Amino acid sequence: MNAVTPENIARTHEIIGTFIRRTAVIEIDRAEFGLPRGPLSLKLELLQHSGSFKARGAFTNLLTREIPPAGVVAASGGNHGVAVAYAARQLGIPAKIFVPTVTSAAKLARLREYGADVTIAGDRYADALAASVAWRAGNGAMDIHAFEQIETLLGQGTLGLELEAQLPNAETLLVAVGGGGLIGGIAAWYRGKLKIVGVEPFASPTLFKALEAGRPVDAEAGGIAADSLAPRRVGELMFPIAQQFVERVVLVPDKAIQDAQAALWNVLRVAAEPGGAAAFAALLSGAYVPASEERVSVVVCGGNLSFGVS
Repeated sequence: MNAVTPENIARTHEIIGTFIRRTAVIEIDRAEFGLPRGPLSLKLELLQHSGSFKARGAFTNLLTREIPPAGVVAASGGNHGVAVAYAARQLGIPAKIFVPTVTSAAKLARLREYGADVTIAGDRYADALAASVAWRAGNGAMDIHAFEQIETLLGQGTLGLELEAQLPNAETLLVAVGGGGLIGGIAAWYRGKLKIVGVEPFASPTLFKALEAGRPVDAEAGGIAADSLAPRRVGELMFPIAQQFVERVVLVPDKAIQDAQAALWNVLRVAAEPGGAAAFAALLSGAYVPASEERVSVVVCGGNLSFGVS
């Protein structure tokens, strides 16, 4: 499977289906959050194994590629590493994970709980990635990239396959963007069958700037969601998919993300991490304003928190 197509995403789902959860969708009215009335669906992917959608791509890599005796290595702001560590433990494969200093204590704890060999390297994802590349050169482990890999995109695309079956009449889907693996995989599945809107923090506008420039470019990499939504640039593999099938990207401030976390908890008792709540922040803050009867869906993509919303 060397292309990110709906056919290959469907084949991928057949391979990984017994290893992942078909996460729940909740359908409510936007008025529950103080917004004008209208249909709202939340795909609760924070209930996935390892606490985020990243388990889909991790299992795809481990089940479709030849694993060397040295095992696997990954660089991550947190969730990708946690997912690789979880999948590797399930399959009995050694895993080495490099993370930056911005990685949350909750994600570090999960990495160690899953038995990964963890190294903290630098202050941002790009630093951890460079350290993982240098380590792998002398070790021979297989690299699992967080977003710049066909297998990763195919795995994340299975979320789109699931969601279409669960919500066949959805019109608009809001998706948080970091390196672009999730939105790229989902957009490759739908291929224009619904409106896909990317959501990024003002502090890390990677896809927003790439679409402006017509190519992936370096962007700021900070803010409250820096451990999950702040690589320096989006992936080269996902970018043509986004150009063709992502309608636009909207930006939200950190305060809106915090407000979205609080609202999800207060109304639904859903404890999303900052990156997991970012897409919902676009709706709650007015960065994306739907029509009155527009059937809007939001991916709540991660929940690796310490106890309580923080």
